[in-house]
Amino acid sequence: MLETVKYLFGSTGASGFGSKSTAEQVTETCPDLRSITAIITGATSGIGAETARVLAKRGARLVLPARNLKAAEEAKARIVSEFPDAKIVVMALDLSSLSSVRKFESEFQSLSLPLNVLINNAGKFAHEHGISEDGIEMTFATNYLGHFLLTKLLLNKMIKTAKESGVQGRIVNVSSSIHGWFSGDVIRYLGQISRSKSPYDATRAYALSKLANVLHTKELAQRLKQVDANVTVNCVHPGIVRTRLTREREGLITDLVFFLASKLLKTIPQAAATTCYVATHPRLVNVSGKYFADCNEARPSKLGSNSNEAARLWTASEIMVSIDPKAVFDPRNGFDYDHM
Repeated sequence: MLETVKYLFGSTGASGFGSKSTAEQVTETCPDLRSITAIITGATSGIGAETARVLAKRGARLVLPARNLKAAEEAKARIVSEFPDAKIVVMALDLSSLSSVRKFESEFQSLSLPLNVLINNAGKFAHEHGISEDGIEMTFATNYLGHFLLTKLLLNKMIKTAKESGVQGRIVNVSSSIHGWFSGDVIRYLGQISRSKSPYDATRAYALSKLANVLHTKELAQRLKQVDANVTVNCVHPGIVRTRLTREREGLITDLVFFLASKLLKTIPQAAATTCYVATHPRLVNVSGKYFADCNEARPSKLGSNSNEAARLWTASEIMVSIDPKAVFDPRNGFDYDHM
């Protein structure tokens, strides 16, 4: 109850910011970002577009990967109209396709750009059951697995950039408090919904993908620490905001729910604040493996805090993105490797 009251009144936390803080406000005191290159997925609309706009305002060079290149060019044009000196590269990427992720990474490497910040923001809520070209349930494939592979492929570039520049690299995984709605066996449930559309609970599938973002953050932070990389990774809950993700299902009931919840909704500038804070603020140097909400550290769900589950998902993910023909994701048993 107390947390809800604090949220409604926008009370600030230890960071000095709260639920009513905007992306521009939380970046006002950040270092000059003109030497920073950031990749932001899902930047054609909503929270991602505002994140891109604010980082461009602070001087960062942006790479905007998108499935819809026309929408990405329009997003770029909007930013450049406001900030004529903005440096923005638009590139093709379909996160639901592992081959597209690999192609994007190859094309990005060919640009010979540094990479300081990776913001895994893109999200999908598939109301109808779907399977990706790689045989994975579509929401999970887009929200988590594509980002897992993207991060994996770009990690050496980020480590190298941090070493050469002396500027700590930052990875931000955009999750949701909805990750706490999932309970059960992560791998087995993924197997079930990747095998059959019946029964299919779209909300539970979405919660699974957001939980996977949290678990990915936890395990990756440990692995970065083990190799002494000057790169951090943190996870954020942006808050509840009406974006294209929810507008895909318009109607009387949806409109009524959002009207009743209007006092809990954030504006898009407020919703982008936590992402921008975690990606840029100097007080988060060396902070890694944490979960943030309203620009302050928060607690993920019990399952999201489980190190064993994080390691288990990582192993399964490595198999799912592997190009080794022996690596097999078995929907009946979760995963298998050469029939181990």
